[in-house]
Amino acid sequence: MIKRRPHLLWLLVPFVLYVGALPFVNRVRPLVLGLPFLFAWLLAATLLTPVAVWLAYRGDQKRRAS
Repeated sequence: MIKRRPHLLWLLVPFVLYVGALPFVNRVRPLVLGLPFLFAWLLAATLLTPVAVWLAYRGDQKRRAS
């Protein structure tokens, strides 16, 4: 039997940020805080990845506790 674990969908966030959105953000302009847009996007994705993993982990822990 397959268990439903919708909280693991948070693990798709890094994939979408890095791979899925890449064709749409591959631009030099506009500059964001003096950085090319693509670099700023990858920096933001890098900072959001641990948050998404933590949310998936937290959801898994709540599921095990109940």
